[in-house]
Amino acid sequence: MARYLEAKCRLCRREGEKLFLKGGKCYSDKCPIERRPYAPGMHGQNRRTKVSDYGLQLREKQKVKRIYGLQEKQFRGYFDDADRMPGITGLNLLQILESRLDNVVYRMGLASSRTEARQIVRHKLLKVNGGIVNIPSYRVAVGSRLELVDGAKEQLRVNAAAEAAGSRGAAEWLDVDLPSRQGVYREMPVRDQLDSNIREQLIVELYSK
Repeated sequence: MARYLEAKCRLCRREGEKLFLKGGKCYSDKCPIERRPYAPGMHGQNRRTKVSDYGLQLREKQKVKRIYGLQEKQFRGYFDDADRMPGITGLNLLQILESRLDNVVYRMGLASSRTEARQIVRHKLLKVNGGIVNIPSYRVAVGSRLELVDGAKEQLRVNAAAEAAGSRGAAEWLDVDLPSRQGVYREMPVRDQLDSNIREQLIVELYSK
């Protein structure tokens, strides 16, 4: 699958907010959006165009795609799945995205970013219910136990991520034991437990046209 390989901090600046794509750098004063809080490019500072309703919907979709590291085809597939499920389509979409294996590893605090979590999964360093899974898009079922393989538990990047996560706290829908580098996907998150900066209704409106 195609991946974005350019500077990730440009994506945050384009969306006008932190998307937390670079791990610890996003929490430091080295974050570019702190020093240059405007869109990238030579005209970024002077761009003052009025955004239409369609423009707002498109930007919201692009923002969520970038947060979770997805391309358009895969993201649209997730939306179609969410639309077919009973319940609220927007919440269904967020729950599907949060149940991705790379995202769960990140939320557990075993990686400093979703990109790093994806690498951990691809390198076969993670077990789900006792078996190694190396597919970042694998949907984790409620009740699943996740654990790093023994050889990865003391990696420097894992230790750094776990230390940072210990000060911030793990996601409320996970039971995490950071010292043993394992946890359980206890339940699906409810809307109040998810990012309040995401306006999923705009995405529903965009794809429903």
